Amino acid sequence: MDEKTGFTVTDRRKFTSDGDLRDGAVSTAAEEVAEPAAPKPAAEKVVSMPRREAPVEETAAPEAAADEADGEEAEESRAITDEESAEQQAAYRASSDTLDQMLKQANPGMEASGPVTFEHVIQSIYLSAMIAMGAGTEPGQKPRVDILGARQSVDMLSVLQEKTKGNLNERETRMLQNALFELRMMFLEITNAIAQAAHQPPKGKG
Repeated sequence: MDEKTGFTVTDRRKFTSDGDLRDGAVSTAAEEVAEPAAPKPAAEKVVSMPRREAPVEETAAPEAAADEADGEEAEESRAITDEESAEQQAAYRASSDTLDQMLKQANPGMEASGPVTFEHVIQSIYLSAMIAMGAGTEPGQKPRVDILGARQSVDMLSVLQEKTKGNLNERETRMLQNALFELRMMFLEITNAIAQAAHQPPKGKG
């Protein structure tokens, strides 16, 4: 038909029944973009035909991804055998001994570190909680308190107390109880001070 009329029926036949472009459709589309035609009838809005391959790919991809994720999760959750654990522990000890020898050669006067005990675990978490609550601040400096970090350390000791109940000797039990008592008391003092400061009216300027 005449191009001056602006009525381009041939646009309906840009795609084949399989959804592929017909020969010459690309050039026709380029001409339409470069030189806008007059308003077209509403019926011509439905030009492109939906491809049937897209929905199939969209539904298949999540299933494949889910299968791959399940395989990775199964690999990560695989139980470690006793033999594997023993071999790894032996390799770790050998590597640790080599490290001690290197440190001793570099520092002849340094004492060898003893084995880590349950008391060391308590002391480490206890120290972390104390530092988070401002202990160890140098004189003249304002304490920096990490109350949330302190609470996490106290909760970690609480978990240890619960999970090790009946498996500790008297010394370990008493040490854990004392550490929790001191930390909880200090935690209460700080949180009460924070609450009181929050309820105090702001000081006037000047």
